[in-house]
Amino acid sequence: MTSFPPVAVVGRACVLPGALSPGALWERVVAGDDLITQVPSDRWKMAPADVLCDGAEGSDDRTWSDRGGYVHDFDSVFDPSGFAIPTDEIVALDPVFQWTFHTAREALRDAGHDGADATRFGAVFGNLSFPSAGMAAFVQAVTLGGLGVDDAESDIDLAGARNRFTSGLPALMLERALGLGVGAFALDAACASSLYAIKLACDRLHDGDADLMLAGAVNCADDLFIHEGFTALNALSRSGRSRPFHADADGLVPAEGCGFVVLRRLDDAVSDGDTIHGIIRGVGLSNDGRGRGMLVPSRDGQVRAMRQAFDVAGLEPTDITLLECHATGTTIGDATELESSAQVYSGCADLPIGSLKSNTGHLITAAGVAGMIKVIEAMRHEVRPPTLHVEQPLDALAGSPFRLLDQAEPWRRDDAPDGVLRAGLSAFGFGGNNAHLIIEEPESATALLAQCASPQRHASPVAIVGLGVAAASAVGREAFTDAVVGATSCLDADGLGRMPDIELRLAAQKFPPNDLKAALGQQLVILQVADEALDESGALPRDRTGVYVGMGTDPQAARFGIRWRIASLARKRGDGPEWVTEARDAIGPVLGAPGVLGTMPNLVANRLNSQYDVAGPSFTVSAEEHSGLDALDVAVRALRVGDIDAAMV
Repeated sequence: MTSFPPVAVVGRACVLPGALSPGALWERVVAGDDLITQVPSDRWKMAPADVLCDGAEGSDDRTWSDRGGYVHDFDSVFDPSGFAIPTDEIVALDPVFQWTFHTAREALRDAGHDGADATRFGAVFGNLSFPSAGMAAFVQAVTLGGLGVDDAESDIDLAGARNRFTSGLPALMLERALGLGVGAFALDAACASSLYAIKLACDRLHDGDADLMLAGAVNCADDLFIHEGFTALNALSRSGRSRPFHADADGLVPAEGCGFVVLRRLDDAVSDGDTIHGIIRGVGLSNDGRGRGMLVPSRDGQVRAMRQAFDVAGLEPTDITLLECHATGTTIGDATELESSAQVYSGCADLPIGSLKSNTGHLITAAGVAGMIKVIEAMRHEVRPPTLHVEQPLDALAGSPFRLLDQAEPWRRDDAPDGVLRAGLSAFGFGGNNAHLIIEEPESATALLAQCASPQRHASPVAIVGLGVAAASAVGREAFTDAVVGATSCLDADGLGRMPDIELRLAAQKFPPNDLKAALGQQLVILQVADEALDESGALPRDRTGVYVGMGTDPQAARFGIRWRIASLARKRGDGPEWVTEARDAIGPVLGAPGVLGTMPNLVANRLNSQYDVAGPSFTVSAEEHSGLDALDVAVRALRVGDIDAAMV
């Protein structure tokens, strides 16, 4: 009996670059197709010449490349009818909503549960909470209107106002669209998001809270913001080529997309005659803690996630005969991953490895679920597919337990110790979020039924041992208590609940002051209230403390996009360079590396990992007004089952 009862994957669907279905994805991958293209002409809402640079010149307000993995022809497959939301509302929404609705419903159709009573269905999915294109357009309309700039293409309407809430609202509207009785929320653990979501969905099934869970991720952030941001971080590929594990790889290539899987308890799936595409044996999660920096991966953190997956699965690394790597195409990231993976898989020899990013680019939040769908299809066809651009591999591969798959080859059960096809799947994210998942072929379902434990409910009490608060002008527990008990107003003269300046203990900060100055307020105030809470609780166990923070995207993050697009708007208006300079200064500063980190949504949680050096699972939760309570619910569950020993919420 394992500590992770097996979970069946009974449905899957995707909207990815060059592939609008799992079958199409498999055809492109096994054929060795490179799906990276130049940005579609209408995507950036500006002239590319106003933002491209060759790298030799300054890159302020610029990007090195306009290449990426882009979704094409989505309208050819999307039917907005049939949801419990009016069609005209859906077609007016940002694509992040449409991709989510479509892919989740297609996954249910694949599972044979579309149209079924969804009272016991729920959803958890990753959502990259950077501004979407719709949010950027809404903020541009508001900002330019405030500056007295007339932009005929900017308009504020109901859809635009809804697009302001693209962190948690897609989840709440998916809940409504599909009638999900168990509810839905989104999370952001950066590039590990979809595997985090799959783990939380499995938890709901294990606890008996749901009978079917949708899990996956969507990345439909404003593509211009992503390109500019990765340029500022010096992480974007200047060549526009995604080359995982290549010795001359020069950075990642961003990609967009969406993927969902449908999960059920294995015994339920077997007894109901569901088609089983794969079986999840275990998932391990961790964070790097302080590590070597917010953008530098840690071998220790990755190793802990991988080992945890094997511990809960009751398996050994030698049971794996394919490893789907995270492998972004950054030299330090790929080398670190090879080191950590080699430490865990040291007992293997000639273990084939690959990465979907060589085909699609880096799907960020959706990378893990896309890799999972690739592996499921590989199992179905009993073929290990090729990875592109590996003709000159990293030196770190020499002497490792791995070999790169440069061409398709049979995936034989004779290669596995017990004759079962199994794969490991890694996803490692900015901010130190790590995840590893183990999946095996459906043929082992009958043999695994003996490991399917009955759902367990855990009701042991959880103690609150520290409190910190900042609510409107009531900063600190004492002021908040006075406001609530004494009915003291926390509103200003305008009747608004504004917070005063945020005060941090500068000497205790683990981040440079100028970096903090560039961060959005939500990243700073979480440090302030955490300090107060930890003054009460004392030190927390490093590897066994999780961090769970409810959040929503601050619209201020979208102002950078207006700054970049103002040059194209000025040309339409007939304004010259001086006007552009003045307008940009009025809109906001140049986006530098501290600014990227300061707007990164998962860092609202991950700053706590780094500041206090705690290294359990960490992510932000987005469900609009439910966000904080959903974060609390996830934390309490993790404590009750013993996944962690302490939580910062």
